[in-house]
Amino acid sequence: MINYARELDDAQLAACLAETAGRILLDVRGSGLIEGKALGKAGDETANQFLCHAIRHLRPDDGLLSEECKDTEERLSKERVWIIDPVDGTREYGEARTDWAVHVALAIDGVPTIGAVALPGCDLVLRSDDPQTLPEPAPTPRLVVSRTRPAKEAVEVAKRLGGELVEMGSAGAKAMAVVRGEAEIYLHSGGQFEWDSCAPAAVAAAHGLHCSRIDGSPLVYNQADTYMPDLLICRPELAKRILAEVADISA
Repeated sequence: MINYARELDDAQLAACLAETAGRILLDVRGSGLIEGKALGKAGDETANQFLCHAIRHLRPDDGLLSEECKDTEERLSKERVWIIDPVDGTREYGEARTDWAVHVALAIDGVPTIGAVALPGCDLVLRSDDPQTLPEPAPTPRLVVSRTRPAKEAVEVAKRLGGELVEMGSAGAKAMAVVRGEAEIYLHSGGQFEWDSCAPAAVAAAHGLHCSRIDGSPLVYNQADTYMPDLLICRPELAKRILAEVADISA
């Protein structure tokens, strides 16, 4: 297995790691030994341990940033940095829903270059090296938003576009809903961190979607401050209109 993994290129490795971590998480949940918040914590810790050990073993010269590991300044001097989220959507994972994800990404010089997003509950891994043709958009734009705290900008943009709000769990699940043709827009302004969006952005960009901050500026990763205030992933034909509406709302 180790020799096999060493032969994988970066994109193949990202997909393999995301898929394997997803299987581990399903096994942890399927054991039935723990539930609720304890299940989320156990899943996070187990998947994180696997991912971090694998990356450090197979790509020892690269940097690493994980939601579940203490951050260090070492990664800031690296051109190549793996950015991972072992369980994106811990609540949904603990509730045995399908809208949670595993994120594995490689940022090169701050650009989300390679990514894999596993949706274990759907038995899917979406990857930057295997883009699929985007499905036809719905006549009425659908905006994926948080189940508990939809971004006010997203709510207002939906009104202005005559769109429909679709509640969903994790950031990865929301972004992949746009990739999969289940929505046209993912607009978030409530604050996230680099691990929440790096892999989804890499996958979405590879599929031809627009990815940026909500002011139109590029998404930049491997920063000293890992906080990322906002994000827009959408069909490219809608990007100009959405950015204009957000600017008008913010004026």
